[in-house]
Amino acid sequence: MIFSPLSATGNYDKDVTSFLEVASSYIEKERDVFHFMATLSNLSAFIYSYFPDLNWAGFYLFDGEKLVLGSFQGEPACIEIKLGRGVCGTAAEKKESIIVSDVSHFPGHIACSSKSRSEIVVPIIKDGGSLFGVIDIDSPLLNRFSEYERHLLEDLAILISKSLI
Repeated sequence: MIFSPLSATGNYDKDVTSFLEVASSYIEKERDVFHFMATLSNLSAFIYSYFPDLNWAGFYLFDGEKLVLGSFQGEPACIEIKLGRGVCGTAAEKKESIIVSDVSHFPGHIACSSKSRSEIVVPIIKDGGSLFGVIDIDSPLLNRFSEYERHLLEDLAILISKSLI
């Protein structure tokens, strides 16, 4: 499927429909863990290509105790994150999306890369309300993320959760 990077069309409905149509093309009902990891790999590459000004895009998956690094695009990252630690662990623990305009002002921020200046983390919640993992995106720019990206990524999180076995 061909897609264009996010453009400021001023039409959120058009942009979100386009984004979700392309993301959906990478998601199918997962048959096994190998297909699922391939899906997350494609989704992380899609996110990294779709949004401008990123230096990391990927997933951390909840193993029942902590978040563990999943598929991603960008520099090497932290392998494990405890719930309540950093932006990812806090979003996972609260089961709420978090936008951080300047990571240097986030208490307990985990600096996997010194290049990251802003971050958005969106939890992926399974049916029944249990945590599956988080979508984590970093940018080298301050104030990179807005409610616009939050809405797009929350819709993507819902698509992912519907595909889970």
